[in-house]
Amino acid sequence: MLSSQYRLRMESICGRIARREEVQIEDMIWAQKLAKSNGSAEAMLRKARRAANNPEMKEGSLDDFMNAMDLGDPDPSNHRTGFTSADDIIDFFSQDKPEDWRQRD
Repeated sequence: MLSSQYRLRMESICGRIARREEVQIEDMIWAQKLAKSNGSAEAMLRKARRAANNPEMKEGSLDDFMNAMDLGDPDPSNHRTGFTSADDIIDFFSQDKPEDWRQRD
């Protein structure tokens, strides 16, 4: 769980990312480190990046739903458009778990 101070700072940084405003490198490093160790912060950062990549996102659209549910990759260059083999399908559905995947937030 994030402290109020950390949450407010993270919300400020994520708001600037979503609005495509300039973010200081120190703030980005801090946010990325926090996101690496806290699932809530990671979700906030993913949602902000998704909003920045799709500024025309309309409320009630599928993109808005995906963002609200924190589904999918925020980077459009990582999106799949099809599969070329059975191995591609297996790779798509396999999960890459970090070594500390049992750790709770």
